[in-house]
Amino acid sequence: EKEKILSLEEGYGIQLAPNSISILNKIGLSNIDIKDFFNPTKLNFYSSNNQKICDLDLSRFNSEKFKYTTLKRSVLIEFLKNKLFANNLRFGKEVKKISKIKEKLLINFKDNTNDLVDFIVVSDGVFSNTKSIVENKSIQPVFNGSIAIRTILKNLPDSNYDKNSISLIMLKNAHIVIYPINKKGEFNVVCIIRQKLSNNIDLKALIKKEIISQNKNLENLFDNQLEYWPIYTSKKPSKSIYENLFYIGDAFYTFPPTMAQGASQSIQAANELFNFLSKDNKHTPDLFFKKRLERTKVINRRSKLNYRIFHFSNPILKTIRNESLKIMLKNKIFLNNYIGKVYN
Repeated sequence: EKEKILSLEEGYGIQLAPNSISILNKIGLSNIDIKDFFNPTKLNFYSSNNQKICDLDLSRFNSEKFKYTTLKRSVLIEFLKNKLFANNLRFGKEVKKISKIKEKLLINFKDNTNDLVDFIVVSDGVFSNTKSIVENKSIQPVFNGSIAIRTILKNLPDSNYDKNSISLIMLKNAHIVIYPINKKGEFNVVCIIRQKLSNNIDLKALIKKEIISQNKNLENLFDNQLEYWPIYTSKKPSKSIYENLFYIGDAFYTFPPTMAQGASQSIQAANELFNFLSKDNKHTPDLFFKKRLERTKVINRRSKLNYRIFHFSNPILKTIRNESLKIMLKNKIFLNNYIGKVYN
């Protein structure tokens, strides 16, 4: 870790579908304090005027032990640190160069230390500096034309939103997601707005122009401290030039956030790689990349489609979307194909 410490600040919310919960439970996630997480029952869809359109029953994808879960990122990070890495994390380490020596990989760090290792797993995010070093070329993500604004509510203001569910409000060129992150009454609010890339954004003015102008009742969602960042996606999935170096998480491929699968896919990829390496198969690089590529294509298509339909501005398209959602979200075949294949 190149930073000096592991940040365990309050942080914002994170959604974990059953596909990642089933993996995390193997190392004891189910044993964390029951007050520190939440199992939302539904995903409710709302129009810009706060009228509920329909809902998706999330419990249909749950099992008795593996349930759709929301919590604070800091809770998950602290759990992983204590469970897996308490004595293994080395801070202040930034990769300078990676080279192959026979069947091993030599890592040279910027502090003039080095490590000779059997495998390297790179998981340093969407801007993955390590990936550019390994591949010996600048690899940059693509700005997708939106920014994400986040805040935490200590309680949900009086509204018709279900406090036990995820609420998705679809607006013109924007959407808002609200969900509980624990049983203490705290809620994560994330707003995705189509916006040009800029170093100076007045968040309050932007929210007033793009959100409040469409629904004045949404103003009280943004009274607390706000943070924002541009949303980037990857050009293509990454496969290393070295057979014993692997990319996972956003370093492998960064999705739009509209399927809420970023964290779940990182966890799932790590588990898949572990299983492949455990079998000591010489075809692991190809097998892992093939499996990840297939999964990535499925989720990426769905994420991009969601992004478009959540932001419809044309009244006719909105009506068609809303009526279609009412039908599709009750259709078992559609749900199993569109969502079940991702969550399982």
